Amino acid sequence: MANMVISEMGLPKWIANIFAARNIITAKEALSLTEFELMEFLDVGLAEVTSAVAHISEIVCPPYQTALSLMEQRVQNEHLAGHLPTRLKGLDEALCGGIPFGVLTELVGPAGIGKTQFCLKLSLLASLPASYGGLDGRVIYIDVESKFSSRRMIEIGMKSFPEIFLKKGMAQEMGGRILVLHPTSLSEFTESLQQIKVSLLQHQVKLLVIDSMAALVSGEYEQGAPRQHALGWHVSFIKSLAEFSRIPIVVTNQVRSQSRDDACQYSFQVQRWDDTKEDRTRYDSHLVAALGVHWAHAVTIRLVLESKSGQRFIKVAKSPISPPLAFPFNITSSGMSLLSDGGFELTGPDINTIHCQGHNDIINFVGESLQ
Repeated sequence: MANMVISEMGLPKWIANIFAARNIITAKEALSLTEFELMEFLDVGLAEVTSAVAHISEIVCPPYQTALSLMEQRVQNEHLAGHLPTRLKGLDEALCGGIPFGVLTELVGPAGIGKTQFCLKLSLLASLPASYGGLDGRVIYIDVESKFSSRRMIEIGMKSFPEIFLKKGMAQEMGGRILVLHPTSLSEFTESLQQIKVSLLQHQVKLLVIDSMAALVSGEYEQGAPRQHALGWHVSFIKSLAEFSRIPIVVTNQVRSQSRDDACQYSFQVQRWDDTKEDRTRYDSHLVAALGVHWAHAVTIRLVLESKSGQRFIKVAKSPISPPLAFPFNITSSGMSLLSDGGFELTGPDINTIHCQGHNDIINFVGESLQ
């Protein structure tokens, strides 16, 4: 719009000719000057300049949209703004349908809390036939830590969808739709990304899982700071994959011990450092998501899995469509199961705080594992 030619905008012919004579050809060139600069440059009065600038601005400015028109567009293009249902009723309702297409959804939590179990269930749901509520497609599962278990995935499928998996050959067919990659380093992962982009189209891929992003960089650098910056290109590329392919992309992230720098990331958090130290006496560990704030800004949905007072919770810690909510859950033979579909709303520090009781395998990017 900024490169529209002024002579084609319907201005009075005499002033359009003056713009052309002064070599101001496009709207961008005209609007880059102040009205007083245009008065001097065009040698015309303020009223004429003001009228011309208003006319040009009206032509090139994009039209406004109401909230109603945006909602109507979304309904018409639901296939571009769809969701992968998690089959966890309360969570799906909070996320307006499930894991959204076209953006990054992050699962954060300590080792053993259930992140991979959740990813296995999502992989099955994406590969299910559409008649059973699935996406009827393939899944690319990037298994960085070799935690993918075909046996566990089949068990989840048998317990969750017996009507499908008890049919002869269906377990093999569902398993055959999930393509598993095992990159051993960040550089190897980088080389595979372009191939993944092609595969998303060629193989009708409906879900990409990366388990986990933090593990990809845990051995690449010795200091904490470069780890965040090392993923800058990868974050941009993965986000472009989500937008390009319009599929859900789920990434897992680990946790690390909180440092003073984390507590003071924003000015309004400085006074909370003492409160944080008090929290450490009440809970086994006070943790934050690994990879830092730059990575956190890149994800659209952040789901935090934590353990508090002997109970596991999954929290909607970041979402443009949901308030911060927490749901208690258990891991069963059929995967993750919510104990209540009615989550409770979170406020203050509880939104981003990650509690952990009974888990010792926690990444500490500036030291040893927490004990």
